[in-house]
Amino acid sequence: MNAEKPLVNRVASSGLITLNLEEYFPTAEVIVFDIKDYLFHELILKEKEFRTALKEHDWKQYEGKHLAIHCSTDAILPTWAFMLITTYAQPFAKSITQGNLDTFYATYYLEVLSGIDVKQYEDQRIVIKGCSNKPVPVAAYMELVRLLRPYAKSIMYGEPCSTVPIFKKPRLK
Repeated sequence: MNAEKPLVNRVASSGLITLNLEEYFPTAEVIVFDIKDYLFHELILKEKEFRTALKEHDWKQYEGKHLAIHCSTDAILPTWAFMLITTYAQPFAKSITQGNLDTFYATYYLEVLSGIDVKQYEDQRIVIKGCSNKPVPVAAYMELVRLLRPYAKSIMYGEPCSTVPIFKKPRLK
């Protein structure tokens, strides 16, 4: 006669700490400001017209939102154009990044991850959750590994039930 053994959740009792980068995903809306819409033939910046268009633009629409400023054409733009847009957007936007949406997410995650106390993961076994439903950039995963490596006992990627080893601290002899 076989005695039934209770089911044991080995993942829960493994001591693994799962970090999910989706938890750090921005909650505020991200808006892309495309400078091409303010250029003559989408290529040439005419300073007087550019300044007038920026003055007349409704900057309040960016209140509490993240703003990514870029130009989707091959126009050659002076640095001051980005600076001028920033002066108008700064009183309203939650954050301002130079670049497209991908650049915004990479920059955002680098800033957020820099505020994590990674020392709390000293000698811990870490799983960085994969299979994201949000556009978490590869740069965020790379930065998290860079920050954790000096402290973690091991770093894995994926789901606790199926992981890919990334790093394991060598044993001292």
